[in-house]
Amino acid sequence: MTGLAFDPGAAAQAAAVLDVHNLRIEFPLRQRSLVAVDDVSFSIGQGEILGVVGESGAGKSLTGSALIGLLQPPGRISGGTVHLSGQRIDDLPQAEQRKLRGRHIGAIFQDPLTSLDPLFTVGRQLTETIRAHHPGNAETARAKALQLLREVGIADPENRFSQYPHQFSGGMRQRIVIALALAGEPELIIADEPTTALDVSVQAQIIGLLKRLAATRGTAIMLVTHDMGVIAETADRVAVMYAGRVVEIGPVDEVIHRPRHPYTAGLMGSIPSLNLKADRLAQIDGSMPRLGSWPEGCAFNPRCPKAGDRCRSELPRLADAGGTSAACFIHQGGTTL
Repeated sequence: MTGLAFDPGAAAQAAAVLDVHNLRIEFPLRQRSLVAVDDVSFSIGQGEILGVVGESGAGKSLTGSALIGLLQPPGRISGGTVHLSGQRIDDLPQAEQRKLRGRHIGAIFQDPLTSLDPLFTVGRQLTETIRAHHPGNAETARAKALQLLREVGIADPENRFSQYPHQFSGGMRQRIVIALALAGEPELIIADEPTTALDVSVQAQIIGLLKRLAATRGTAIMLVTHDMGVIAETADRVAVMYAGRVVEIGPVDEVIHRPRHPYTAGLMGSIPSLNLKADRLAQIDGSMPRLGSWPEGCAFNPRCPKAGDRCRSELPRLADAGGTSAACFIHQGGTTL
């Protein structure tokens, strides 16, 4: 691409809004490079919500940061490709990536206070964002900002337009952040733990809002979270990450109720159920390996109850597991562990 050169209309025939192929993220050190995300591939279609789930340190948020061009140095994308509406964006210069953010890719983060400037009214922040991405005068921008506030469920937007972030509750601030993410009318939104800091009732409202935006606007959403309850209520498909890799991906119902990977099965078994009476919840023994200390073979093998010799020496790749794709030798050609 020369200049920004990003034209969604030129890629109207693309099958997916976002295509990630073999993404690799490294942190170069003096003696070696630490691989934080390795060989991650997935796609998100128009109006689809892809949930990305896993333990802390799995690489979920790092993947989202890479897609939006917000990797902190010395972190860098060292392999793979990222296409937005059919056009490659991972190799763009920083200046051009900044132009993509807001206009073509929106972001919603965990703490809305970090996304809102406390010194400016929410109305000013919205109108400035709108005018940065779309031509028009102040009056047009104000009308659009009020429309966005209504769309995300802010009551009495005319009066609240001139209020500051501290005058809103946590749930209302998150709605304003969502309005800011929508201000540029992006094709893709990266939502990183958008409900974690909110109470349960407000979480349900934000989940409903995200689903409505995907359905009515056709926005593709990557929902990063550790909460399988949020995934079950919101996502169409789920990618389960472990130690920087996707270990299972498929429709939400299949992944939750019929997991194919032992790690996914462990995650599901650790969730309380009203329909299941048990003295204790299942647990996954051990902890995720530290960055730079991943074991040889499958990274999950030290914690896996089904691990065999092959798992300790070979790295399984994602393959069809009947309903989902899983990176586990159990499902690959009838081979034994």
